[in-house]
Amino acid sequence: MGSNDKNLVKLSQEDLRKLQFIELEMITEVDRICRENDIEYSLDGGTLLGAVRHKGFIPWDDDADVIFTRHEYAKFFRACKKELDTDRFFLQDYKTDPYYRWGYAKLRRNNTEFIRVGQEHMKYRTGVCIDIFVVDNVPDSPVLRRMNYGLNYALRKILYSELGMKQEESYLLRLWYRLLFLIPKKVPFKIRNYFAKINNHKKTELVSHLLFQYPSEKTKYGMPASCFEKYIDTDYEGHKFRIFADYDRYLTLLYGDYMTPPPPEKQKGPGEASKIILIDV
Repeated sequence: MGSNDKNLVKLSQEDLRKLQFIELEMITEVDRICRENDIEYSLDGGTLLGAVRHKGFIPWDDDADVIFTRHEYAKFFRACKKELDTDRFFLQDYKTDPYYRWGYAKLRRNNTEFIRVGQEHMKYRTGVCIDIFVVDNVPDSPVLRRMNYGLNYALRKILYSELGMKQEESYLLRLWYRLLFLIPKKVPFKIRNYFAKINNHKKTELVSHLLFQYPSEKTKYGMPASCFEKYIDTDYEGHKFRIFADYDRYLTLLYGDYMTPPPPEKQKGPGEASKIILIDV
């Protein structure tokens, strides 16, 4: 691996594959704990797409995602306290890392490093990771749905403030985020948890990971809750992992014609990083 004059670390194809195998090790650990404790999860995002289209990682992808409902994640979190191999892994969310500010969890691989460009000042634990998303119910009422979206948009900005006050080009935006950063980190999480608990009392048409919006316009307010009702096994890099039985609906909402790979110029490689340390697994 080498870096250019902007201190960007460039991954070779060999190193990208090594990174993917570290992530595969973490997905395997998630799967092990879930199967031993009767917990349902699914591969998510580009990892789910890779499972369906490539039977493994998208060749140019450098991250991995899994997803739970709130109820299943609570079971997973409890199970990790007793069963996670802490010599190799660290389950990171706002409850386990006092400096962690994102609205979703991560599983980190100990003895590795992967720091995104622009995030060098962040104090939370770093390292190669997979993202762990959790969905909560979204109100069925159109008015309450919009209010729920607006509230969580504001909460996301509060959590982003530590990064925004350094990264934004506009002085006024940096100042605004500096003011938002004065709000204690626990506040947005308490608000999110309060309204999620209310919404999760009854079934709703949509679910969403509230503090990390789904990327497509069709999924602005969430995904069909019915996608999270049934799961199946699929082949992934020689392993069996869980995915939504209705993966076609889920992926179509996210990506449209997901079985057609993008043209070569849009096959984006690894994201920019300023420090990477990989290990053989």
